[in-house]
Amino acid sequence: MPKKKKYTISSFFAGIGGFDIAFERNGFITNFLCEINPFCQSVLSQHWPNVKISNDINSVQGSDIPHSDVWCGGFPCQDISLARGASKRLGLDGTRSGLFYRYADLIANKRPEVVIIENVGGLFNSNNGRDFGMIIQTMTSLGYAVSWRLLNSRYFGVPQSRTRIYLCCWLHNPTKAINVLFDKCGVEKPRRERLDFITEASKPDEYPKVPNVSYCLAASSGRHTGTDWSRTYVVCHNGVRRMTPLEAERLQGFPDKWTELQQFVGNDEDLNTLRYTAIGNAVSVPVVEWIAKRVHSELSTSEQTEWDWQHIQDSYKDFNEGRICGNLNDIDFTDVNQTYKWQKGGIAWNGIYMDCLVPPTPSKIIKSSLLDLIEKEDVSSVYYLSPNAAEGILRRVENQGRTLFSPLRSALEKLKDKK
Repeated sequence: MPKKKKYTISSFFAGIGGFDIAFERNGFITNFLCEINPFCQSVLSQHWPNVKISNDINSVQGSDIPHSDVWCGGFPCQDISLARGASKRLGLDGTRSGLFYRYADLIANKRPEVVIIENVGGLFNSNNGRDFGMIIQTMTSLGYAVSWRLLNSRYFGVPQSRTRIYLCCWLHNPTKAINVLFDKCGVEKPRRERLDFITEASKPDEYPKVPNVSYCLAASSGRHTGTDWSRTYVVCHNGVRRMTPLEAERLQGFPDKWTELQQFVGNDEDLNTLRYTAIGNAVSVPVVEWIAKRVHSELSTSEQTEWDWQHIQDSYKDFNEGRICGNLNDIDFTDVNQTYKWQKGGIAWNGIYMDCLVPPTPSKIIKSSLLDLIEKEDVSSVYYLSPNAAEGILRRVENQGRTLFSPLRSALEKLKDKK
């Protein structure tokens, strides 16, 4: 069997290296990393001691970056995120999410063949859809064909409902861009989406107890005050606990103890806080693996297909009902009086773009179970909830009219009564 050809990647906004793990598992070599967070830098240095790491994209010059076939990165989402507590979303006007423009400047300077971008689903409607339009317009103006999909981690091999937008930007090649994120046969449509949050994965007489699928991991400290009902908790024979950092790593597809630093100055709670935050900000490795495998396949073939919009509608099932939406070059996405609606999948090339409604799934769903990832032995008491926290969760559930996983509801009621 012939050896798989090796390609190279550079990672920006690298976090704890989720893109790099995924691409390295599919025939790539990481040769440059850029990340500003000190804890994440330490994680990267621990796993890639021989790779150059830059700490601020604003100070990176094109000459600092070695040649790479692929650039990966998810620019900060804090100004775009729909997370509760955000009173106003600044979008690409914010200081953090606005780093996309600096990233685009470096892309324009170096022109890598492939650029993969990841961000939260809120990017579709940030600033009334203008931010997403600016990104597509910017990348196509640089000569890239851009495909995009909203994908959910729960269908790619990790039991976490986590929707993220992925863009594949391929220099001068719309066929390869669309082939990375779309299959001609279409996708497998999901079932039981809501039921999986309240359906017990374990047998009635077994502990720990968890539902089939976890809620989306947040970039939080892990500490709990009873103000958030939408975390995933583990019901144990002796109480209710939050997930451990090890379980959070598994839920994102990282190797066990990936964020456990060999040298750390501080106590365990400080380290846990940093781990939870970094893991919650990371990409889901299995989703990126799915993308990386397809990028490698497209890089390894020289086959060219003549581009025709009617051919796309006829050949790709998800685009059968797609709509050609006009010329990007004629749109002023800086006009604050305009609103744009973006579908969950699409392709843009040479000024024209077409989008489509498509489920956030691959052609065949990869099943997984939350129970398989949970630590079965007793863990430290620091992860267990107090009676006050249990009371707070139940109060929020009642106020918001939510339905809890039944074993969790019973365990919280029992814990609350211990006050």
